[in-house]
Amino acid sequence: MSDPKQRLTPAEVEAAGLADWRQVFDTIRARFRTGDFATGLALVNRIGEAAEAADHHPEVTLSYPEVLVALNSHDVRGITSRDIHLARQISAYAAELGAAADVASITQVELGLDTSRSEANAAIYAALLGGKVDEDMVRDPSGQVPTIWWQQPGEEDEWSLPPTEVPQRWHLDVWVPADEAPARLAAVIEAGGRLVSDVAAPAYWVIEDADGNRSCLCTSSDREP
Repeated sequence: MSDPKQRLTPAEVEAAGLADWRQVFDTIRARFRTGDFATGLALVNRIGEAAEAADHHPEVTLSYPEVLVALNSHDVRGITSRDIHLARQISAYAAELGAAADVASITQVELGLDTSRSEANAAIYAALLGGKVDEDMVRDPSGQVPTIWWQQPGEEDEWSLPPTEVPQRWHLDVWVPADEAPARLAAVIEAGGRLVSDVAAPAYWVIEDADGNRSCLCTSSDREP
């Protein structure tokens, strides 16, 4: 884990032992319950100073009761030892300020659209949402809207799903920490959702709502770095 330019695998990230952080897609994320705005602001200021000193640029969201932090090495589009080091610093600051980490509620949502016209639709949705087309996806650098990605309708592979009677072009990809996925899946089922497929688990599970609309519960497990 010494090369600061080397992308880490999910197993290497887990082995780093970051108790306050979880990998979600290509970032590591933490949610610190500060309880008040002043404590959150103090934490954000310390994060900013550490990030500037390291020439690193985390995504930080400050609100009245909490601070959300996402770390990612943009130059390699993944997680590196630089992120691990800064995460440890941030956890230390949070502990000093009495801000407790809440890993169970860490979540990232993306939208998937079935379309054979991804190039045309990418430009349209980028204009609509104020995002940018990046590798045939629409990403919002400000984080105000979810990333949108595309898949060809009717694609078949070893993880293909049974056909559905409910017409659906959009679906949610809900990314959660790998160790929290079973609890999140159980909560969905207890709430009345139905498990459609676990063939691709633990990379993702497919669930249906009461009307038959499908979503994917995703983790970073069993994926390439």
